Formats: sequence, structure tokens, C-alpha cells
Amino acid sequence: MSQSDTGERDLLAHVLLPVAHEDDALATASALEPYQPDRVTALHVVEKGEGVPDKTPVAQSEAIAAESYSAVRSVFPDAEEHTAYARDVADSIFEAAEEVDASAIAYRARSGNRLMKFLTGDLSLQLVTEADRPVIALPREDADE
Repeated sequence: MSQSDTGERDLLAHVLLPVAHEDDALATASALEPYQPDRVTALHVVEKGEGVPDKTPVAQSEAIAAESYSAVRSVFPDAEEHTAYARDVADSIFEAAEEVDASAIAYRARSGNRLMKFLTGDLSLQLVTEADRPVIALPREDADE
């Protein structure tokens, strides 16, 4: 991870930005923009079934990733992209952060009722409790999204 002259880590030196789809990517990148990170890598996780049917065909998921990356680049023109293929989204985010040497992971919590969060393992909870680097929870413009 990038360090300043004083030896401290620069939180915004290289931010990993997990995105789910085009609208989410634009909203998440826009929420990050005021903080002016030095470098951004957008991450899209294509959820692979590993023995069970995939949620969406891989080609469709890759198209969603491409649209997401374009949305991030509308805010951060130099943003890099990283696509992961896995079943566990949280683990994929952590692995991608390690692979790209991200200084932090920034995300916007997605809406959902308590039951859905319980059933899906609440990605937000996993990110903030299991990460090996800082996690930035970006503000949401509309809490009802």
C-alpha cells in the first residue's frame, strides 16, 4: 500500500470500488468523487455457481461489468478495471484488493430489508469486519434507494 513521507498509509492512494451494475457504479463513483482519490480500480464480481446454476449467463454478466466500468469512467476517466469470477462476493473483493494493492475499499451500502441481508450474509457487515485494509462506507444521497 502507498505510504506518505511520514510513513503513514495514504487512505485514498488507490481505492478499490466494487460495483454491481451501471446505476450502482455511477452512484458509487459519484459518492467517491468529492474525496478525490489518487487512483481508482473498479471491481465487478461475476458470481459463478461452482456446482449450481449461475445467476446470469457469464456473457451477460461481462456486459454488465463493461457498462459498470464505463459509468465509473464517466466520473474517473483513468479508472482501471478488475473483473473477478467467484461465488463469494466478499472474499472476491478482499482478494481483488490484495491483487491490485488497494489502499482502501470504498463502497455504498445497498438497500434491502433485514431478512434479505440476513439471507445474503450482509456484504456490508463482512466488508467492515473481515477486511485487512480500511473500508470506506460512502454516503447515500437517498436512504430509500
